[in-house]
Amino acid sequence: MSCIAVIDFETTGLSPAMGDRATEVAIVLVENGCVVDRFQSLMNAGVHIPAFITSLTGISNAMVAAAPDAARVMREASRFVGNAPMVAHNASFDRRFWHAELARAGGAAAQPFACTMLVSRRLYPQASSHKLGVLVDYHQLPHAGRAHRALADAEMAASLLGQIQHDLRTRHRVGQPDHALLMLLQRCAKPAVSALMAKYADV
Repeated sequence: MSCIAVIDFETTGLSPAMGDRATEVAIVLVENGCVVDRFQSLMNAGVHIPAFITSLTGISNAMVAAAPDAARVMREASRFVGNAPMVAHNASFDRRFWHAELARAGGAAAQPFACTMLVSRRLYPQASSHKLGVLVDYHQLPHAGRAHRALADAEMAASLLGQIQHDLRTRHRVGQPDHALLMLLQRCAKPAVSALMAKYADV
């Protein structure tokens, strides 16, 4: 199974379209269910971090003032990811910032994104919530560190991805639960999930 890049951003707000910028990025490379490499950096986008964001993430204006330029970090992150397909929890958020920050750095963002939140909604409808921390507790996965820091959240999303792939193999008999299947599953209407799993099951 090919390598997958699990990414998480911390940002100044919800949308680059509203002028929000990334303050930290972390990427965990996963191959055959094992973490094989990690990338993490604060990034200085030259914007002010609101006080409520600092209270949420612990990332201060002083910290990003001493961090590398955002464009440099994004170019390094892009080289680190290479051609690997990407995964994030609530991927629409991270995909927007990946595209926006890479565009500012003069790079292209062609990688497809799969979303562990959307896939979890299909596979674990009984969970009380599909927030990352709730799903980590639901599956009794390890907490990697402080929530709302990029590396800790990327590590936990990678653990959740591993759990999803394990359950696809053991409960649904899918021999190769690869990124392409995750993309299909996240777009699948909930009533059609069983039929999709049957199609990909090793029988």
